[in-house]
Amino acid sequence: MKFGETLKSSLIKDYAYYYINYDELKYAVKKGLENNNGRWNNQLEEQFVDTLQQELDKVYSFFKLKHKEILRRVKEIESLVEKTVQASKNVTDIQDYEYFEQDFQDLEEELSDIIADVHDLNTFTRLNYIGFQKILKKHDKLTKMILKPIFQARLNANPFFKDNLDGLIVKLSKNYDLVRTKGNPVKGDSSAGGKMQNFVRQTTKYWVHPDNITELKLIILKHLPVLVFNSNKEFETEDSAISSIYFDDKKMDLYYGRLLKTEGAEAIRIRWYGGMSTETCFIERKTHREDWTGEKSVKARFPIKESKVNDFLKGSFTAKQLFEKARKDGKKSKEEIDSLERLAQEVQYRVLKDKMRPVMRTFYNRTAFQLPGDARVRISLDTELSMIREDNFDGIDRTKGNWRRMDIGVNFPFNQLPDEDIERFPYAVLEVKLQTQMGQEPPQWVREMISSHLVEAVPKFSKFIHGCSTLLPEMVSLVPFWQPQMDIDIRKPKKDATYGIISKHRLLEDGSNGGQIDEEELIGSSTNYGSVQINESHNRIEDVSNNTKNEGLLAPLIDLFQKYTKPDNSFNKVPDGTIFETAFTAPKGKKIAVPVRVEPKVYFATERTFLSWLSISLIFGATAHTLLNYGDVISLLTAGCFYLTAILTILYSSGVYVFRVISIRNKRAVRYDDQIGPRLVCGALAFSVFVSFLFRYLK
Repeated sequence: MKFGETLKSSLIKDYAYYYINYDELKYAVKKGLENNNGRWNNQLEEQFVDTLQQELDKVYSFFKLKHKEILRRVKEIESLVEKTVQASKNVTDIQDYEYFEQDFQDLEEELSDIIADVHDLNTFTRLNYIGFQKILKKHDKLTKMILKPIFQARLNANPFFKDNLDGLIVKLSKNYDLVRTKGNPVKGDSSAGGKMQNFVRQTTKYWVHPDNITELKLIILKHLPVLVFNSNKEFETEDSAISSIYFDDKKMDLYYGRLLKTEGAEAIRIRWYGGMSTETCFIERKTHREDWTGEKSVKARFPIKESKVNDFLKGSFTAKQLFEKARKDGKKSKEEIDSLERLAQEVQYRVLKDKMRPVMRTFYNRTAFQLPGDARVRISLDTELSMIREDNFDGIDRTKGNWRRMDIGVNFPFNQLPDEDIERFPYAVLEVKLQTQMGQEPPQWVREMISSHLVEAVPKFSKFIHGCSTLLPEMVSLVPFWQPQMDIDIRKPKKDATYGIISKHRLLEDGSNGGQIDEEELIGSSTNYGSVQINESHNRIEDVSNNTKNEGLLAPLIDLFQKYTKPDNSFNKVPDGTIFETAFTAPKGKKIAVPVRVEPKVYFATERTFLSWLSISLIFGATAHTLLNYGDVISLLTAGCFYLTAILTILYSSGVYVFRVISIRNKRAVRYDDQIGPRLVCGALAFSVFVSFLFRYLK
């Protein structure tokens, strides 16, 4: 659909006058060229720039007015919520309780209306910004005069499109949580819940297009509050920043281990929260465990002062010294300190032994949604995701002997960096972490959300893996399955017009429900899109080479013979309707990594199959030896056929056994079923018997 048509179909009637007049601007360019014999002069350029500036002033003025209105409404409702909550605490009479019930209901409706207005304003700004970019591009193309980089400065001076709504969303979340719980929000340690036992933790990852980020946040806050670690201070953008430095060696062993999901594969990183001035960092080790081990993949970490990181990595500051003060303070148990010290020793030894160094930095702003003290449902949304090189593999010492480069901080989009040093990821990353008892279904609203048009499932997505595969192409030969399809637009049409954020006046315009407004339709639909299911029709791959073709990005990439190996089934938990329905080709000189799960019993099954072949060979040999006892020429010929069949069976089965063992050991995605061997054996046996009967008959 052309942008002009998209604009007309998406605009809000109440805001219609304040949108960019895209069609008029486009007509002005074409008309000017037609009236001037296809040439564009300075006078036409000045007129066009003046008109464009008027459109920008109109959009920016309306944005400021609407933004101030929303801030005023938020401030007013904050005061009303606080007064209502305080007054409700003294309720003793049933009639008074019912009165406050109605008050809370009214406040919830008002908050829902504000949430809808925030969504509408966000949609308004995005459409207008795209409109300015589109018309500037069209102008430069048709007139051959370059205006886009010049007018971009004016856009930056009127930054209606740069407004950060995170602070506003935090306030709305806090008030909505108070209203939803009637002034009794869940309290507890924001980090608690991770130690709960007898729970199975399930993590799935999704990509979110920038057009859908704000709407998704507003939908989630209706069900879960924004997790704020320090509620005593005003929210700042820097509070949501998370940076991690990943380590690896020159062979990229940690990259390949995490990519192929090998048993015991580790990731070592240093993480800090907030800006570069943060004093405390965390050294973390993630260890992957295969399901057949009976263990779960774990992430363990320990704190360290930023000033001690360099000495720790060099080995001059030991793990014992690191926890010496903690032992004296006695705030933690001896067992806990011993565990942390053992972890620090193992990480330090691995870094020194394998000569690891900083390789990749990831940066993003995270909005986390979770009930304090309850980690059964935790949702995080990472935006402005960037991967930045920290290595010296090309001879450039980016860290200059330090454990991290100091020429950047948290100032996204890091314009000071050269393009070859940074990968700005085009989407936000949504992580849904569920801790549910075995057999228990996830909440209905979560199932609806992950099945909606707002997200695209990309299981096993890794920021570290993506950064290395895109920024260090000369260092890696295997790439993740999602990389060849990064140019595909993940936006999808709505499955249901009532799902998402819909303002009241928009519903009235469309005539939905005959003019009746259903509160549930305004923020989150009650429509059930169905649970996440495995899409077996996409589990196909033709080859694992430079021309790898796959029907469906999210497939496990191959149907392996189940007696020997099987793909990681969790790799394929994909909702129906994924947009990745096209064949793709691996980058030149690369191969697509195929995660294959190999359990110990696979090796034994391979040996048992080989022994079965040997048993058949012995039967053929015994048959041949028996025929020799008859002593005539016909028996001799027939025995020779059986001996030859036995020898060929032994050679063939030995070759197949060696091939399977090597393939399983290397986790190669090849065909493990045998379609030729049984047919050859049956054919050889039939031929031997036929020879015997033929000569007996001729005799």
